[in-house]
Amino acid sequence: MLKILIPTLMLIPTAWLTPAKWLWPTTLAHSMLIALISLSWLKHAMETGWTTLSLFMATDPLSTPLLVLTCWLLPLMILASQNHTATEPINRQRMYISLLTSLQIFLILAFGATEMIMFYIMFEATLIPTLILITRWGNQTERLNAGVYFLFYTLAGSLPLLVALLLLQNYTGTLSLFTLPFSSPLHLSSYADKLWWTACLLAFLVKMPLYGVHLWLPKAHVEAPIAGSMVLAAVLLKLGGYGMMRMIVMLDPLTKNLSYPFLIFALWGVIMTSSICLRQTDLKSLIAYSSVSHMGLVVGGILIQTPWGFTGALILMIAHGLTSSALFCLANTNYERTHSRTMLLARGLQIILPLMTTWWFIASLANLALPPFPNLMGELMIITSLFNWSWWTIVLTGGGTLITASYSLYMFLMTQRGPLPSHILGLNPSHSREHLLMTLHLLPLLLLILKPELIWGWTG
Repeated sequence: MLKILIPTLMLIPTAWLTPAKWLWPTTLAHSMLIALISLSWLKHAMETGWTTLSLFMATDPLSTPLLVLTCWLLPLMILASQNHTATEPINRQRMYISLLTSLQIFLILAFGATEMIMFYIMFEATLIPTLILITRWGNQTERLNAGVYFLFYTLAGSLPLLVALLLLQNYTGTLSLFTLPFSSPLHLSSYADKLWWTACLLAFLVKMPLYGVHLWLPKAHVEAPIAGSMVLAAVLLKLGGYGMMRMIVMLDPLTKNLSYPFLIFALWGVIMTSSICLRQTDLKSLIAYSSVSHMGLVVGGILIQTPWGFTGALILMIAHGLTSSALFCLANTNYERTHSRTMLLARGLQIILPLMTTWWFIASLANLALPPFPNLMGELMIITSLFNWSWWTIVLTGGGTLITASYSLYMFLMTQRGPLPSHILGLNPSHSREHLLMTLHLLPLLLLILKPELIWGWTG
C-alpha cells in the first residue's frame, strides 16, 4: 500500500515546488506513474481473501478494482483541467492540483481501510476537497448553493452511520473487516434494530445516490469544474456502493424485509431519472441524471444479496466510472469551445470536429450498455439476479434500459448531428491533449471486454 500512498503524498510538495512552466507536465507524469504502479494490485486480485496486508490497510477482490480506478483517475483529472485553469494565478493552480491529490489520498485510505471507523473518517474527509472544488472553482454563481446541498445531504445521511458503527463496536467488540463477517450473527428483532439497520445503510444510499435523496447530485455536477464532475461521477458515488457491500454482510436477518422500500425506490428511480434525461436541455445535467439511473441498478443488485447481484454491481460501478467520466470530459471540451452547456446552442459539431464525434459515439454506446461493453455485463447480471428474485422487476429494468438507449442516442444526435447553428463561426481545433484524455478513458473500458475477471470481485 505504501508504494502508492507515499508517492501520492509526495505529489503535494511536488505541486508546490515545481517551477511554474513545468507544473502540469511534472504532476501529470508523476500521477501517471502512480496509476501504472497501482495496476500491480490487480495481479493478486483473484486469489481468495485479502492481499497486500499492512497494519491498517489491505486490498481484496472487492476494493482492488475501485482502488485502481481511483489511481487511474488522478492523471486524467490533471489532463482535463489544464485548459480550464490556465488563466488562473499559478498559486491557485498549485492549490487545485493539491486538492485533487488530497482527494486521491483520502479515497485510497477509504477503499483500503480494514477498520470501519477508519473507512468512515475517510468517507467523510472526501467531502472537504470536493466541497472546496465545487464552491471555489465552479463556473456559475449557483455553485455555493450546490455546495450547501452537497454538504448537508451527505452529512445528514452519514451522522447516523457513526452512531450505528459505535453500537456495533459495543455489541461485537470489533469493527475490523477481517473479523466482522465471522462474528456471531446479530439477533435483530426490535424496532431499535430496524432503526440501526436504516442508519447503517442511509449514508451510503445518499452517497449513491438513491432516487429520492438524489437532489444534491445534479446540482453538484452541473456547478463543479471538470475535475470535480469527473471524480464525483467516477469514484465518490462508488464509495456508497462499496460501503453498502461491506456493511450488508452484517445486517443479514433484517435485510430480507427491510430492503423492499429501498429496492422499489432504486428501480423506480431507474425509470424516473432516465425519463428526466429525455427532457434535459443542459448537457452536464443529463449526464448527471444518467448516473443516478445507473446507480439505482447498482443499489438493486447489492440489496438482493446474491453473488450475481454483487458481481454485477461491482462491474457496473467500474464501467460506469470510466464511461460517465469520459462523457463529462466530452461535455467539457464542448463547453470550453462554445461556452454553453445548452444542447440546442452547440449542435452539429461532427462537421467541425469529426474525431471528437468518434469519441462521443464510443462513450454514448458504452453509456447505453451496448454489447460487448462491461456496462452490459454488469447490467445483465443485475437484471438477471433481480428477475430471479421477482419477475415483476423485468418491467422496470427493461423499461429503464429502453429509455437509457433513447436518451443516450438523443444526446449523441443533439450534440453531433444536424445543421451547425449560425452563431458558431470559429472553434478551436481539438488538441492531442483531449484525444489522449479520451483514449485513456475508453481504452481501459474496451480492454476490460477481453479480461472482465479483473473486476468480477469475489465470485471469480
